[in-house]
Amino acid sequence: MSVFRFANPEFLYLFFLVPVFIIGFIYLNIRKRKSVEKLGTLALVKRMMPELSLKRSYLKFWLVLVAIGFGIIVLARPQFGTKVEKVDKKGIELVIAIDVSNSMLAEDIQPSRLAKAKQILTRIIDERKNDKVAIVVFAGEAFIQLPLTPDTQSAKLFLETIDPSLVPVQGTAIGSAIDIGMTCFSSDTDIDKAIVLITDGEGHEGNAEQAAASAADKGVHVNVVGIGTTKGAMIPVAEGSANVKRDTEGQPVVTKLNEEMCRQIAKAGKGLYAHADNSNSALKALQDELEKLQKKEIDGIAYSEYDEKFQIFAWAMLILLFIEICVFDKKNRIFRNIRLFK
Repeated sequence: MSVFRFANPEFLYLFFLVPVFIIGFIYLNIRKRKSVEKLGTLALVKRMMPELSLKRSYLKFWLVLVAIGFGIIVLARPQFGTKVEKVDKKGIELVIAIDVSNSMLAEDIQPSRLAKAKQILTRIIDERKNDKVAIVVFAGEAFIQLPLTPDTQSAKLFLETIDPSLVPVQGTAIGSAIDIGMTCFSSDTDIDKAIVLITDGEGHEGNAEQAAASAADKGVHVNVVGIGTTKGAMIPVAEGSANVKRDTEGQPVVTKLNEEMCRQIAKAGKGLYAHADNSNSALKALQDELEKLQKKEIDGIAYSEYDEKFQIFAWAMLILLFIEICVFDKKNRIFRNIRLFK
């Protein structure tokens, strides 16, 4: 499997300038049109100046704009990893279980509970490049989103795709998530294993503590990150939506962090409980806890060679710029009868 990356991703921020170019072009064209209209109606001006072609200026602008876009991609240097090497790494086996119930869309934690959870987990994966990682998603039921893998880049990609639509059955099956997470681990008894569970704890099913205790008895600590506030917030019907979910009486549904339940699950699982707020305190506490685990040499993978793929974008940019040069601002007398632009 190839891994795609940009060698210089910081250049991608230049795409934020594209709307500025578009607004500037529109403004200049409005001024140009007003200047032309001072001479008379547009139809009259066209008869007086048959070489005038406003459409050509639009075409030339879009050719240059797309060429600039390709140029930015060239600067960012797209690459594909093509040569995979096995490397020896010291790490642990880590199962991430993330709550994707609708209540995770609440925005009492910015930008939302789910978005914050993904930010925290992405940071954890970034800091634990030597570990094997699996991802479990759960709401009313749980399933494996990503089996145990040393490829942390793939883990981050899978994490980005997570949303409530993955599990249509609503609820918070924490016990099932822990049980399924336990099936992700290898049979190697010498390597330390851990589960990181991130949830708001609302609407949980009753076997969560028993599942956590069972995991702890097998040497797997269950760490819980409670996300949300005890004050609570309304639940958007979709991520970023201004409309909120309502009960049968038409009242907004308010979701609150069940912090006591989260603490009990962590205690039963002999793990850490951390409250995720708008700071990074939960992330640091969790990282410190995972660092206590005994690391063992595990097989890993690394991409040792990357092929540059900017050439196709460079050629496309040059072709567009050549076409732009060939499109004259005014109609050429030789080609006037060719009705490509009216």
